[in-house]
Amino acid sequence: MLKIDIISGFLGAGKTTLIKKLLSSALKGQKIVLIENEFGDIGIDGGFLKEAGVQINEMNSGCICCSLVGDFKKALNQVYQEYKPERIIIEPSGVGKLSDVLKAVLSAELPDSQISSLTAVVDAKKCKMYMKNFGEFYKNQIEQAKCVVLSHTTGIDADKLQFCLDTVKGLNEHAVIVTTPWEELKGEQIFDAMTNVSSLNAQMKALEEEEVCPVCGGHHHHHDHDHEHEHEHHDHEHGEECSCGHHHDHEHEHEHEHHHREHGEECGCGHHHDHEHHHHHADEVFTSWGKETTCKYTVEKIKSILSSLDNKEYGTILRAKGIVGGENGEWIHFDYVPEEVDVRVGSSEVIGRICVIGCDIDEEKLTMLFGIK
Repeated sequence: MLKIDIISGFLGAGKTTLIKKLLSSALKGQKIVLIENEFGDIGIDGGFLKEAGVQINEMNSGCICCSLVGDFKKALNQVYQEYKPERIIIEPSGVGKLSDVLKAVLSAELPDSQISSLTAVVDAKKCKMYMKNFGEFYKNQIEQAKCVVLSHTTGIDADKLQFCLDTVKGLNEHAVIVTTPWEELKGEQIFDAMTNVSSLNAQMKALEEEEVCPVCGGHHHHHDHDHEHEHEHHDHEHGEECSCGHHHDHEHEHEHEHHHREHGEECGCGHHHDHEHHHHHADEVFTSWGKETTCKYTVEKIKSILSSLDNKEYGTILRAKGIVGGENGEWIHFDYVPEEVDVRVGSSEVIGRICVIGCDIDEEKLTMLFGIK
Protein backbone atom coordinates (compact mmCIF):
# COMPACT_ATOMS: atom_id res chain seq x y z
CA MET A 1 0.00 0.00 0.00
CA LEU A 2 1.23 3.48 -0.89
CA LYS A 3 1.66 5.69 2.16
CA ILE A 4 1.42 9.46 1.95
CA ASP A 5 3.00 11.78 4.52
CA ILE A 6 2.19 15.50 4.49
CA ILE A 7 4.73 17.57 6.42
CA SER A 8 3.67 21.20 6.62
CA GLY A 9 5.04 24.15 8.55
CA PHE A 10 5.26 27.90 8.27
CA LEU A 11 8.20 29.54 6.52
CA GLY A 12 11.53 28.48 8.01
CA ALA A 13 10.03 26.17 10.64
CA GLY A 14 12.39 23.34 9.71
CA LYS A 15 10.41 21.03 7.41
CA THR A 16 13.39 20.21 5.21
CA THR A 17 15.62 19.54 8.23
CA LEU A 18 13.03 17.17 9.67
CA ILE A 19 12.62 15.35 6.37
CA LYS A 20 16.39 14.87 6.08
CA LYS A 21 16.48 13.46 9.61
CA LEU A 22 13.69 11.00 8.81
CA LEU A 23 15.26 9.95 5.50
CA SER A 24 18.58 9.16 7.18
CA SER A 25 17.00 6.97 9.86
CA ALA A 26 13.34 6.01 10.14
CA LEU A 27 12.72 5.93 6.37
CA LYS A 28 16.14 4.78 5.23
CA GLY A 29 16.01 2.22 2.44
CA GLN A 30 12.40 2.86 1.46
CA LYS A 31 11.44 3.79 -2.09
CA ILE A 32 10.35 7.38 -1.56
CA VAL A 33 9.32 10.29 -3.76
CA LEU A 34 9.42 13.75 -2.24
CA ILE A 35 7.08 16.29 -3.79
CA GLU A 36 8.07 19.81 -2.87
CA ASN A 37 6.19 22.97 -3.58
CA GLU A 38 8.04 26.24 -3.40
CA PHE A 39 6.17 29.53 -3.24
CA GLY A 40 7.71 31.50 -6.08
CA ASP A 41 9.68 30.65 -9.18
CA ILE A 42 13.09 29.63 -7.79
CA GLY A 43 13.35 26.21 -6.12
CA ILE A 44 16.08 25.75 -3.53
CA ASP A 45 15.33 22.83 -1.23
CA GLY A 46 15.85 20.21 -3.93
CA GLY A 47 19.53 21.06 -3.77
CA PHE A 48 19.57 20.35 -0.04
CA LEU A 49 17.87 16.97 -0.38
CA LYS A 50 19.17 15.42 -3.59
CA GLU A 51 22.19 13.92 -1.85
CA ALA A 52 19.82 11.75 0.19
CA GLY A 53 19.01 9.79 -2.98
CA VAL A 54 15.37 10.85 -3.03
CA GLN A 55 13.53 11.54 -6.26
CA ILE A 56 12.59 15.21 -6.15
CA ASN A 57 9.57 16.48 -8.02
CA GLU A 58 9.57 20.25 -7.60
CA MET A 59 6.66 22.43 -8.57
CA ASN A 60 7.47 26.12 -8.51
CA SER A 61 4.72 27.94 -10.35
CA GLY A 62 2.54 28.69 -7.35
CA CYS A 63 1.41 27.20 -4.09
CA ILE A 64 -0.44 23.90 -3.77
CA CYS A 65 -3.42 25.48 -2.09
CA CYS A 66 -3.97 27.91 -4.93
CA SER A 67 -3.13 27.49 -8.59
CA LEU A 68 -1.64 24.02 -8.32
CA VAL A 69 -4.67 22.10 -7.08
CA GLY A 70 -5.46 20.82 -10.56
CA ASP A 71 -1.84 20.20 -11.53
CA PHE A 72 -1.16 18.62 -8.17
CA LYS A 73 -3.73 15.88 -8.74
CA LYS A 74 -2.11 15.12 -12.09
CA ALA A 75 1.39 15.23 -10.58
CA LEU A 76 0.51 12.78 -7.82
CA ASN A 77 -0.91 10.28 -10.27
CA GLN A 78 2.08 10.71 -12.57
CA VAL A 79 4.48 10.08 -9.68
CA TYR A 80 2.50 7.01 -8.67
CA GLN A 81 2.51 5.56 -12.19
CA GLU A 82 6.10 6.43 -13.08
CA TYR A 83 8.01 5.62 -9.89
CA LYS A 84 5.76 3.14 -8.05
CA PRO A 85 7.03 4.44 -4.68
CA GLU A 86 6.35 2.87 -1.30
CA ARG A 87 5.87 6.31 0.17
CA ILE A 88 5.23 9.85 -1.05
CA ILE A 89 6.31 12.72 1.18
CA ILE A 90 4.64 16.01 0.41
CA GLU A 91 6.36 19.17 1.64
CA PRO A 92 3.96 22.04 0.91
CA SER A 93 4.92 25.66 0.60
CA GLY A 94 5.45 27.28 3.99
CA VAL A 95 2.57 29.65 3.28
CA GLY A 96 0.18 26.91 2.19
CA LYS A 97 -2.84 25.88 4.21
CA LEU A 98 -2.77 22.27 5.34
CA SER A 99 -6.52 21.97 4.78
CA ASP A 100 -6.10 22.87 1.11
CA VAL A 101 -3.16 20.51 0.69
CA LEU A 102 -5.18 17.68 2.25
CA LYS A 103 -8.08 18.47 -0.06
CA ALA A 104 -5.77 18.29 -3.07
CA VAL A 105 -4.32 14.95 -1.98
CA LEU A 106 -7.74 13.42 -1.39
CA SER A 107 -8.97 14.66 -4.76
CA ALA A 108 -6.17 12.72 -6.48
CA GLU A 109 -7.84 9.45 -5.41
CA LEU A 110 -4.67 7.39 -5.68
CA PRO A 111 -5.46 3.66 -5.73
CA ASP A 112 -4.45 1.49 -2.78
CA SER A 113 -3.13 4.42 -0.76
CA GLN A 114 -3.56 5.93 2.67
CA ILE A 115 -2.51 9.09 4.44
CA SER A 116 0.13 7.92 6.89
CA SER A 117 0.70 11.22 8.69
CA LEU A 118 -0.42 14.84 8.82
CA THR A 119 2.29 16.86 10.51
CA ALA A 120 2.83 20.55 11.24
CA VAL A 121 6.31 21.75 12.17
CA VAL A 122 6.06 24.78 14.47
CA ASP A 123 8.99 27.06 15.32
CA ALA A 124 8.63 27.48 19.09
CA LYS A 125 10.66 30.70 19.08
CA LYS A 126 8.54 32.40 16.41
CA CYS A 127 5.12 31.11 17.47
CA LYS A 128 3.85 34.30 19.09
CA MET A 129 5.03 36.59 16.29
CA TYR A 130 3.59 34.46 13.49
CA MET A 131 0.31 33.91 15.32
CA LYS A 132 -0.07 37.66 15.67
CA ASN A 133 0.77 38.60 12.10
CA PHE A 134 -0.19 35.57 9.99
CA GLY A 135 -2.82 33.82 12.04
CA GLU A 136 -5.02 32.73 9.16
CA PHE A 137 -2.28 30.59 7.62
CA TYR A 138 -0.45 29.68 10.82
CA LYS A 139 -3.51 28.44 12.68
CA ASN A 140 -4.77 26.37 9.78
CA GLN A 141 -1.63 24.24 9.72
CA ILE A 142 -1.85 23.53 13.45
CA GLU A 143 -5.60 22.93 13.49
CA GLN A 144 -5.47 20.36 10.69
CA ALA A 145 -2.42 18.42 11.92
CA LYS A 146 -2.53 15.08 13.71
CA CYS A 147 0.99 15.63 15.03
CA VAL A 148 2.71 18.93 15.82
CA VAL A 149 6.51 18.83 16.01
CA LEU A 150 8.01 21.85 17.75
CA SER A 151 11.35 23.01 16.33
CA HIS A 152 14.08 25.21 17.80
CA THR A 153 13.30 24.19 21.38
CA THR A 154 16.97 23.85 22.36
CA GLY A 155 17.79 26.48 24.98
CA ILE A 156 14.44 28.22 24.56
CA ASP A 157 13.07 30.32 27.41
CA ALA A 158 10.65 28.20 29.49
CA ASP A 159 7.87 30.78 29.30
CA LYS A 160 8.19 31.06 25.53
CA LEU A 161 8.02 27.29 25.14
CA GLN A 162 4.98 27.11 27.42
CA PHE A 163 3.24 29.84 25.41
CA CYS A 164 3.82 27.86 22.22
CA LEU A 165 2.61 24.64 23.83
CA ASP A 166 -0.52 26.33 25.19
CA THR A 167 -1.18 27.90 21.78
CA VAL A 168 -0.94 24.57 19.99
CA LYS A 169 -3.15 22.82 22.53
CA GLY A 170 -5.66 25.66 22.34
CA LEU A 171 -5.94 25.23 18.59
CA ASN A 172 -5.73 21.43 18.48
CA GLU A 173 -6.26 19.53 21.72
CA HIS A 174 -6.13 16.12 20.01
CA ALA A 175 -2.76 16.44 18.25
CA VAL A 176 0.31 14.53 19.38
CA ILE A 177 2.92 17.19 20.30
CA VAL A 178 6.69 16.68 20.18
CA THR A 179 8.55 19.21 22.37
CA THR A 180 11.92 17.51 22.99
CA PRO A 181 14.85 19.03 21.03
CA TRP A 182 15.41 17.06 17.84
CA GLU A 183 19.06 16.33 18.56
CA GLU A 184 17.94 14.41 21.64
CA LEU A 185 15.59 12.21 19.63
CA LYS A 186 16.13 9.53 17.03
CA GLY A 187 14.35 9.91 13.74
CA GLU A 188 12.41 6.78 14.56
CA GLN A 189 11.02 8.37 17.71
CA ILE A 190 9.78 11.43 15.85
CA PHE A 191 8.30 9.33 13.06
CA ASP A 192 6.51 7.09 15.56
CA ALA A 193 4.90 10.20 17.05
CA MET A 194 3.90 11.40 13.57
CA THR A 195 2.29 8.10 12.58
CA ASN A 196 1.02 6.88 15.95
CA VAL A 197 -2.45 8.20 15.29
CA SER A 198 -4.52 5.04 15.12
CA SER A 199 -7.72 6.90 14.44
CA LEU A 200 -6.41 8.88 11.45
CA ASN A 201 -7.47 6.58 8.62
CA ALA A 202 -10.57 5.44 10.47
CA GLN A 203 -11.52 9.08 10.82
CA MET A 204 -10.97 9.78 7.13
CA LYS A 205 -13.05 6.71 6.19
CA ALA A 206 -15.86 7.77 8.52
CA LEU A 207 -15.87 11.25 7.02
CA GLU A 208 -16.19 9.81 3.54
CA GLU A 209 -18.99 7.45 4.53
CA GLU A 210 -20.91 10.23 6.24
CA GLU A 211 -20.23 12.61 3.33
CA VAL A 212 -18.61 15.04 5.73
CA CYS A 213 -16.02 17.28 4.14
CA PRO A 214 -12.63 16.71 5.85
CA VAL A 215 -11.70 20.29 5.04
CA CYS A 216 -14.61 22.31 6.36
CA GLY A 217 -16.50 19.75 8.43
CA GLY A 218 -19.73 20.39 6.54
CA HIS A 219 -22.07 17.85 4.93
CA HIS A 220 -22.01 17.58 1.16
CA HIS A 221 -23.89 15.59 -1.42
CA HIS A 222 -21.86 13.98 -4.19
CA HIS A 223 -22.52 16.80 -6.64
CA ASP A 224 -20.89 19.27 -4.23
CA HIS A 225 -17.53 17.72 -4.99
CA ASP A 226 -17.75 19.05 -8.51
CA HIS A 227 -17.05 22.44 -6.99
CA GLU A 228 -13.94 21.26 -5.11
CA HIS A 229 -15.40 22.45 -1.79
CA GLU A 230 -14.49 26.01 -2.60
CA HIS A 231 -17.17 27.40 -0.25
CA GLU A 232 -17.35 30.56 -2.22
CA HIS A 233 -19.24 32.30 0.53
CA HIS A 234 -16.00 32.33 2.50
CA ASP A 235 -14.34 34.70 0.08
CA HIS A 236 -14.63 38.44 -0.17
CA GLU A 237 -14.95 40.08 -3.53
CA HIS A 238 -12.74 43.04 -4.35
CA GLY A 239 -13.79 46.08 -2.40
CA GLU A 240 -15.98 44.19 0.07
CA GLU A 241 -15.63 44.92 3.73
CA CYS A 242 -14.73 42.16 6.15
CA SER A 243 -15.92 41.85 9.73
CA CYS A 244 -13.33 44.36 10.89
CA GLY A 245 -14.83 47.05 8.68
CA HIS A 246 -11.64 47.45 6.63
CA HIS A 247 -11.77 47.65 2.88
CA HIS A 248 -9.99 44.78 1.12
CA ASP A 249 -8.53 46.04 -2.10
CA HIS A 250 -5.26 44.25 -2.90
CA GLU A 251 -3.15 47.36 -2.62
CA HIS A 252 -4.22 47.80 1.00
CA GLU A 253 -3.81 44.21 2.16
CA HIS A 254 -0.89 44.92 4.42
CA GLU A 255 -2.22 48.06 6.09
CA HIS A 256 -3.71 48.44 9.57
CA GLU A 257 -1.29 45.97 11.19
CA HIS A 258 -1.76 47.89 14.41
CA HIS A 259 -5.42 46.90 14.50
CA HIS A 260 -6.13 44.48 17.37
CA ARG A 261 -9.18 43.32 19.30
CA GLU A 262 -9.47 40.96 22.20
CA HIS A 263 -11.89 38.41 20.77
CA GLY A 264 -10.85 38.17 17.15
CA GLU A 265 -7.88 37.16 15.10
CA GLU A 266 -5.53 38.52 12.49
CA CYS A 267 -5.10 37.01 9.08
CA GLY A 268 -1.97 37.06 7.00
CA CYS A 269 -2.64 40.48 5.55
CA GLY A 270 -2.52 42.09 8.96
CA HIS A 271 -6.27 42.77 9.07
CA HIS A 272 -8.26 41.88 12.10
CA HIS A 273 -11.10 39.41 11.76
CA ASP A 274 -13.76 38.20 14.14
CA HIS A 275 -14.56 34.51 14.12
CA GLU A 276 -16.17 34.37 10.70
CA HIS A 277 -15.27 32.37 7.63
CA HIS A 278 -12.52 34.45 6.03
CA HIS A 279 -10.23 32.97 3.40
CA HIS A 280 -7.14 34.34 1.70
CA HIS A 281 -4.94 32.54 -0.75
CA ALA A 282 -1.21 32.75 -0.13
CA ASP A 283 -0.55 34.69 -3.31
CA GLU A 284 -2.89 37.44 -2.13
CA VAL A 285 -0.79 38.04 0.97
CA PHE A 286 2.79 36.91 0.32
CA THR A 287 5.20 37.69 -2.49
CA SER A 288 8.48 36.11 -3.51
CA TRP A 289 11.64 37.35 -5.20
CA GLY A 290 13.94 34.83 -6.81
CA LYS A 291 17.10 35.08 -8.87
CA GLU A 292 19.58 32.80 -10.55
CA THR A 293 23.03 34.32 -10.30
CA THR A 294 26.68 33.75 -11.14
CA CYS A 295 27.79 36.29 -8.52
CA LYS A 296 30.47 35.10 -6.08
CA TYR A 297 30.30 35.75 -2.34
CA THR A 298 32.12 35.08 0.89
CA VAL A 299 30.49 33.52 3.94
CA GLU A 300 30.96 36.84 5.77
CA LYS A 301 29.29 38.78 2.95
CA ILE A 302 26.26 36.48 2.92
CA LYS A 303 25.95 36.77 6.71
CA SER A 304 26.02 40.56 6.42
CA ILE A 305 23.39 40.55 3.65
CA LEU A 306 21.05 38.28 5.59
CA SER A 307 21.40 40.32 8.78
CA SER A 308 20.32 43.38 6.79
CA LEU A 309 17.00 41.69 5.99
CA ASP A 310 15.82 42.47 9.53
CA ASN A 311 15.65 46.07 8.31
CA LYS A 312 12.12 46.83 7.13
CA GLU A 313 13.39 48.90 4.21
CA TYR A 314 13.43 45.65 2.16
CA GLY A 315 9.88 44.74 3.21
CA THR A 316 8.72 42.24 5.81
CA ILE A 317 11.08 39.39 5.02
CA LEU A 318 9.96 36.07 6.47
CA ARG A 319 12.28 33.66 4.71
CA ALA A 320 15.39 33.73 2.56
CA LYS A 321 17.38 30.77 1.35
CA GLY A 322 19.82 29.99 -1.36
CA ILE A 323 22.88 28.25 -2.74
CA VAL A 324 25.49 30.57 -4.27
CA GLY A 325 29.06 30.33 -5.50
CA GLY A 326 31.93 31.31 -3.20
CA GLU A 327 34.96 33.37 -4.13
CA ASN A 328 37.27 30.46 -3.29
CA GLY A 329 35.44 27.85 -5.36
CA GLU A 330 33.18 26.59 -2.58
CA TRP A 331 29.39 26.70 -2.61
CA ILE A 332 27.62 28.62 0.13
CA HIS A 333 24.24 27.43 1.43
CA PHE A 334 22.18 29.83 3.52
CA ASP A 335 18.90 30.15 5.39
CA TYR A 336 17.27 33.15 7.02
CA VAL A 337 14.23 33.69 9.22
CA PRO A 338 13.75 36.91 11.20
CA GLU A 339 16.71 37.48 13.54
CA GLU A 340 18.27 34.10 12.68
CA VAL A 341 20.97 33.47 10.07
CA ASP A 342 22.46 30.10 9.06
CA VAL A 343 25.32 30.08 6.54
CA ARG A 344 27.39 27.00 5.70
CA VAL A 345 29.47 25.44 2.92
CA GLY A 346 27.79 22.59 1.03
CA SER A 347 27.42 20.74 -2.25
CA SER A 348 27.77 22.46 -5.60
CA GLU A 349 24.93 23.55 -7.88
CA VAL A 350 24.69 24.15 -11.61
CA ILE A 351 24.00 27.83 -10.95
CA GLY A 352 23.52 30.03 -7.91
CA ARG A 353 19.94 30.48 -6.72
CA ILE A 354 18.40 32.90 -4.23
CA CYS A 355 14.80 33.00 -2.99
CA VAL A 356 13.23 35.57 -0.65
CA ILE A 357 9.62 35.39 0.63
CA GLY A 358 7.69 38.01 2.57
CA CYS A 359 5.24 40.89 2.35
CA ASP A 360 5.71 44.22 0.56
CA ILE A 361 9.08 43.14 -0.83
CA ASP A 362 11.18 45.85 -2.48
CA GLU A 363 12.70 43.88 -5.36
CA GLU A 364 14.96 46.68 -6.55
CA LYS A 365 16.57 47.10 -3.12
CA LEU A 366 17.00 43.32 -2.76
CA THR A 367 18.70 43.15 -6.14
CA MET A 368 21.14 45.84 -5.02
CA LEU A 369 21.67 44.21 -1.62
CA PHE A 370 22.74 40.93 -3.21
CA GLY A 371 24.84 42.78 -5.77
CA ILE A 372 23.05 41.28 -8.75
CA LYS A 373 23.36 43.20 -12.00
